[in-house]
Amino acid sequence: MVRRGTNLDRVGGFNDAVVLDAIRRSEQLSRVELAEATGLSGQAISNIVRRLLDAGLVREAGRLRGAGLGKPRTLLELEPTGQYAVGVHLDPSVVTVVLLDLTGEVVARRPVDQYADDPGVLIDGIAKTIEEVIAASGAPRHRVSGVGIAAPGPIDVERGVVVDPPNLSTWHLVPLRDELSERTGLPIVLDKDVTAAASAEKWAGHGGSFVFFYLGTGVGAGLVIGDEVVRGSSSNVGEIGHVIVDPDGPLCYCGRRGCVGEASQPRYLVQQAVQAGVLAEGIDLDDRHAVDAAFARLCALAVDGSDAAQEIVTTLAERIAKVVEDIANLLDLERVVFGGPHWEQLAPVLHDRVRTALEGRFLLAAVHPFDVTGTALGADVGAIGAASLVLDRTFSPNPSLDPALAAER
Repeated sequence: MVRRGTNLDRVGGFNDAVVLDAIRRSEQLSRVELAEATGLSGQAISNIVRRLLDAGLVREAGRLRGAGLGKPRTLLELEPTGQYAVGVHLDPSVVTVVLLDLTGEVVARRPVDQYADDPGVLIDGIAKTIEEVIAASGAPRHRVSGVGIAAPGPIDVERGVVVDPPNLSTWHLVPLRDELSERTGLPIVLDKDVTAAASAEKWAGHGGSFVFFYLGTGVGAGLVIGDEVVRGSSSNVGEIGHVIVDPDGPLCYCGRRGCVGEASQPRYLVQQAVQAGVLAEGIDLDDRHAVDAAFARLCALAVDGSDAAQEIVTTLAERIAKVVEDIANLLDLERVVFGGPHWEQLAPVLHDRVRTALEGRFLLAAVHPFDVTGTALGADVGAIGAASLVLDRTFSPNPSLDPALAAER
């Protein structure tokens, strides 16, 4: 849905964003079509388009002749090199940096080599990788509008602090935003990994109402309702890890048994596989790299048809479906989108099993369907989402931030 503009003189910034957003969503529009889509006057559109052309944010893309004998219309589209945004995905299993152009395309990516549990060492590595990605892309640094960080929660958005993520034991009240800003000199936006992933789907044009089910070292849920990202009162929405799905399941650090976060961890799945004889004994469950390698082997065996391996994944699908069912019915959602560092390994087996497990559980099926999909953005969805947070805040219209619009309402 394209936002409508206003012809108040004082909200040029908002109207510029309305026009830019309309062009982004439609890929190409003429000035006449922009006026129709946004509700702005022809003169306002002309002024705004002139500013956007001068700023290098849009470009003319040929002419379109209408059915009548009128003057051909000049089409406008985003200028991909007009602005760039960096995205950083911080997960206990992988840290990735990407650079997006204005259209949301990935122009460069790189994993952080200096991965370490020590926050200071890792932040240094992230800062170094950001500079390497910008340099490798050839993007002018002055056109890089900022850095978005997708981090595991809980986070303190006001202070830019990563609080105490359960799978990053040494990260206690780490001022990630300010530390990274000091090292790079760039504006920083910090948000939760699941919120960033949901934002990536929305930015890519897959809006509506959906839950993004994140499968990484932990699990989480990003929410988009009515094409708007839901963040909650402290921007920590989506903490679903302690929903109990198996009362006889593994002991969670919270003191209860069978929490979906603990029962979905690669460490626990690998342990189950060892006990079932699917994987050989001797895997060090406290060695993250050993667990990741063993988890990849378990997924490969399930894809290859191992009954015992598939049974472990099927049980995981049932646990996940229980959580998705509750969220979808509570919020009347249209679909669930799966993604995260471990989704691609699990997808060939997990996708259909979750779909099957959900059949008959969506209470509004007689009104509208409920779809089960995987992200189309791949393993980098968290990093892409982090960068899209920067693009979204910089270029998408947000009437709540404009006092003139508030007064008009």
